[in-house]
Amino acid sequence: MTPQILLAAEKQSAEVTDWAARIGWLVGLALFIALVYWLMREGWKWRGTLQSDLPELPAVPEDPGPAKLRMSGRYHGSTTAGQWLDRIVAHGLGTRSRVELTLTDAGLDVVRPGATDFFVPAAALREARLDKGIAGKVLTEGGLLIVTWEHGDKLIDSGFRSDTAAEHNDWVDTLNQMINKTEGAR
Repeated sequence: MTPQILLAAEKQSAEVTDWAARIGWLVGLALFIALVYWLMREGWKWRGTLQSDLPELPAVPEDPGPAKLRMSGRYHGSTTAGQWLDRIVAHGLGTRSRVELTLTDAGLDVVRPGATDFFVPAAALREARLDKGIAGKVLTEGGLLIVTWEHGDKLIDSGFRSDTAAEHNDWVDTLNQMINKTEGAR
């Protein structure tokens, strides 16, 4: 046989793609991802059920008084005080969102577009500090304003980050002065 015929005999056509197997794998992967998301959602709802003993959040008083401080930024969530990974999801406290904070003599007004607003009365405020993390968010040291407050019989840490991080120190100082005055009056 001539060398040309041998070369022609060795050539084979390309393998045909098995579309049924590929589609089966893609459908299986999509179902697995959907299952993982459904389980995460059910876990979130279960955590809310476990925290159902948390009382309703206070409403803003009719006349809270003049604003001492205002801040625009992000609300990163609330946790059990001192346990930065124990997220509280009851009453919408676990929902991250934009935030407008206003501090008055009556307390801290937390306005969250697209999420549940809440109010922390001055008597419920316990501490303000700068920290680096809260459930689901870790930043550089001092990147988060953490406000500790009492709700029902539970101490809660709520994390905020200002659009202008330089504001954090003023907030910590003013909140802690306000807390010290309130504790002195008790």
